[in-house]
Amino acid sequence: MYKNKKIIVVIPARGGSKGIPRKNIRLLANKPLIAYSIESAIKSNYVDMVIVTTDDDEIKFVAEKFGASTIKRSGDLGKDDVPLDPVIHDAVKTEEQNSEVDYDFVITIQPTSPLLKTETIDRAVEKLSMGSNDTIISVVDDRHLNWGFDSEKNKYYPLYKKRLNRQYLPKTFRETGGIFATKREFLNETSRMGNNIDLIELSSHESIDIDNYEDWWVAERIINKKRVIIKTDATNKIGTGHIYRGLAIASKLANHEVLFLLDEDKKLGIDIIKSYNYPYLTHKSIKSIGENEEEFNIESHNNDLIEKIRDYDPDIVINDILNTSHEYISILKRNNYFVVNFEDIGKGSEIADIVFDALYEHQMPSKNIYSGYKYYILKDEFYFQEKKEIKIDNKVNEILLTFGGTDPNDLTRKTLNSILNSKYDGIITVILGLGYKDKERIKEDFVHYDNIKIFENVKNISEYMYNSDLIFTSAGRTMYEIASIGVPCICLCQNNRELSHTFANAKNGFINLGLGKDIEEREIIKIIEDVIHDINLRMEMNRRMLSIDLKHGFENIMNIVKIKYNEYMKNDY
Repeated sequence: MYKNKKIIVVIPARGGSKGIPRKNIRLLANKPLIAYSIESAIKSNYVDMVIVTTDDDEIKFVAEKFGASTIKRSGDLGKDDVPLDPVIHDAVKTEEQNSEVDYDFVITIQPTSPLLKTETIDRAVEKLSMGSNDTIISVVDDRHLNWGFDSEKNKYYPLYKKRLNRQYLPKTFRETGGIFATKREFLNETSRMGNNIDLIELSSHESIDIDNYEDWWVAERIINKKRVIIKTDATNKIGTGHIYRGLAIASKLANHEVLFLLDEDKKLGIDIIKSYNYPYLTHKSIKSIGENEEEFNIESHNNDLIEKIRDYDPDIVINDILNTSHEYISILKRNNYFVVNFEDIGKGSEIADIVFDALYEHQMPSKNIYSGYKYYILKDEFYFQEKKEIKIDNKVNEILLTFGGTDPNDLTRKTLNSILNSKYDGIITVILGLGYKDKERIKEDFVHYDNIKIFENVKNISEYMYNSDLIFTSAGRTMYEIASIGVPCICLCQNNRELSHTFANAKNGFINLGLGKDIEEREIIKIIEDVIHDINLRMEMNRRMLSIDLKHGFENIMNIVKIKYNEYMKNDY
């Protein structure tokens, strides 16, 4: 078996690369390209010797700095037209003579395969030791509707029997060049190929072979990719805004690996993530303490959440779960995770690496807390929606009611009744969130009104906002979306926490009526009629909203995260 075999890895690296000059020692994500292959080979459970064969003194110097032995090949073996077989044979033969060791397996690894994993090298060794295998070659699935060309007939012809979607085509494989492992007895100056060949299939990422600048760019993106876990939930009490912000973040992290972590008992959040097809895990339910589940704590007897995080082993943990406890964030920090929290005024915010809070304007300065509208992340659709321009001849023909994903105080019904009892006789559009409790009942109660249109959980809410002339909403995240379009808006707060969301004020173009459950219907009726008949007021509300830049929240957040994360990594090492 392989445990008793002597195994050598040979990495051929010329200095005269044409496509990318000096590519073998150019820095790829702050490390020489060749260093990735050397380190992967050195970490192998089975490899005894890692040799870089080169014609270049600078490559020789860099290779040795990263732990490889080197062999300076002759000038004849460094020419462009020389195949690899004589180069590998020369390196193995020279090393065997110098060390007086006879090798059993010879593995060629290309320095242009920086994403090749140590585990793959080990698998190649294990496959080479199995049965009658003589040579193992790394390949990638290359199924496509390929065509050939007959030069004699000057005609193209299909290389497939039947046109099918890619996943239904028969597998075809392309060599990656990453690994070519063979038994020593089959290595000579003209060949490394044994009689019995087996293949080892790589993922598309691991199979990348850097030949041009496009390959380099892709490899660097993959190397720099971070593993991000987003801990969030949605319920009828806490609403759906946390989940939707997580989705907005995930949609912009296309270059990174993102996983949602959800409470198994909070089905609303799970249903939303499922509907967007993002990967997720669930953890055992953890007790939330405080009014409206606004405190998130980790009890000593319930560590399933922490275990799930440890198993995933992320680079960054994002918490969007309202108030975090000091204990919970301490556990994350002890595990060396970079912690980013949203809307957190719990004790955990004191030790998180960064806290962003667009809704709650923190009064006490803190080096890790960034608050205000500059850190609000709009959903993708709002980046492309037109802005509303209120003119002197505009009338209120349509009023929109949208009180978030759950509307726990049923402000929808209260506002709807108020509008019906006012002098307004135009269209009323109602959007119910996914977690609204009495959907069927409210539809039945208002089915006889021709001017009322009720919709559920719409995907293009920006279009509904743009088409309306006045909006009623709660003082949550929706108010930022409304401001980005510029539609005059009246806010009714769902709870005491929303009363602290200072963005919903006259300076920013909003009329805030305070706690919705305490407002009498006659007050709502009066404000409706005042706003409808005051075009100058609506024009001023529109102007103030559109003066606010809400299109760069994600960029503002990412600029801070990059700076703080780089500082964190430097301090950590």
